[in-house]
Amino acid sequence: MDNNRIERLRTSIKKEGLDALIVASPMSIFYLTGAKIHPFERMWLLLVRADGRDVLFANKLFVFDETDVETLWHTDNDDAPSVLCSQLDGIKRLGTERDLTAKYIVPILNSCPGIIVSVSTAVDDLRIIKEDEELDRMRYSSKLNDEVLEYAFSKVREGMTEKELAAYVKEGFELRGASGESFGAIVAFGANASDPHHGNDDTRLRDGDCVLIDMGCVWKDYCSDMTRTKFFRSVTQEQKEVYEIVRKANETAKAMIRPGVRFCDIDAAARDVIEEAGYGEYFTHRLGHGIGLTEHEPEDVGPANPHPVKPGMVFSIEPGIYLPGKFGVRIEDLVIVTEDGCECINKDSRELQVI
Repeated sequence: MDNNRIERLRTSIKKEGLDALIVASPMSIFYLTGAKIHPFERMWLLLVRADGRDVLFANKLFVFDETDVETLWHTDNDDAPSVLCSQLDGIKRLGTERDLTAKYIVPILNSCPGIIVSVSTAVDDLRIIKEDEELDRMRYSSKLNDEVLEYAFSKVREGMTEKELAAYVKEGFELRGASGESFGAIVAFGANASDPHHGNDDTRLRDGDCVLIDMGCVWKDYCSDMTRTKFFRSVTQEQKEVYEIVRKANETAKAMIRPGVRFCDIDAAARDVIEEAGYGEYFTHRLGHGIGLTEHEPEDVGPANPHPVKPGMVFSIEPGIYLPGKFGVRIEDLVIVTEDGCECINKDSRELQVI
């Protein structure tokens, strides 16, 4: 990994006119320092200062790998916000990640008269562009996802429940050495697939049902995410029609991805395919989202995002059509933006399949 991330962040906060930035996301702290913990309700913050006097705030209960950043320790007997405020001398313009809560913002405003606090996206802007090693990890995470998808579909049988199939997904990741799921797999049979975020239940698989699996794993801290929809034993003409529309939307969006194209235009390309086929009202979510150390990161691939894509970005393309009470289809891939297009890192077929 690049050891100069904090210096690049420091350059960014200076450009924003900030004296310092509080990094509040545990994953962002890990990204910058290599120190990784689950802090729960305790203070775990990184103060990056324009003058180079950075401080990591940690409770003595925490155990983590040594970092190059000075650590200021506190205990449960200390007033943690006051410990933070004690290190803000000379700071007039303070940036924060959006994760910083009022628990810390209010004491800062009360203890430091005249300080200006604003939300900064400086860390997000660094994390959005993946380095080569990050991309390699995400490729391998997606490779595992492809393998486990095939494993899970090989276990499909009549009468099994969604929960049982989801358990096979988890088992498949464990067998292949993933450190866990990036999110609990979504498994939906038949009409349940018309809910984009269906909670797995005891619905049993029947002939003619669609089988939708949305899944991801973590490999060396980096996430994958994909969705495939297949049909059990038989498929209707309507199901075929909807499937092919979604597949066309997926492929149309990916074909236009290249540096400089706006996220909103990528979303529109897929949405236009679905709307022109008469199913626009049944595509109910954004086209995709960024991914990396967590399964959902900036930037959104949606109608409200006018930002251009850049080389090194990784995001999902996941159009869907959801027909209430009948069935749903979603086809999701992850793409890496290259210098002249994109690389799709999911290799599982997108052709309609009856299993």
